[in-house]
Amino acid sequence: MPRPEVLDRIKEAEAEADEIVAEAEREREERIAEARAEAEEIREEAREEAADLAEERLTEARTEIETEREEVLAQGEEEREALESRSAGRKDAVVEYVVTQFEEAVHAQT
Repeated sequence: MPRPEVLDRIKEAEAEADEIVAEAEREREERIAEARAEAEEIREEAREEAADLAEERLTEARTEIETEREEVLAQGEEEREALESRSAGRKDAVVEYVVTQFEEAVHAQT
């Protein structure tokens, strides 16, 4: 094979090798970009799941707190009613005691 043909074939082979390397670089950059996009998508999904979970837990906590609040209020209402009931039973005795004390104080002044 004559030298000019060999040189032409070498140049063609080098050009082909350069194209293969360039194509490989483009593919590599493409895959990196796709991987980054996929990673960002995964992170975004994880953020959304975390936010949903946090909201769910917050709702559960609020429900639990509201239930506990209602129980405390009901217990307080029961205790108030019990105190009113006990004090109502003593009312007549207290009124009688106060009247007796008043009468004794008035008689003591006269």
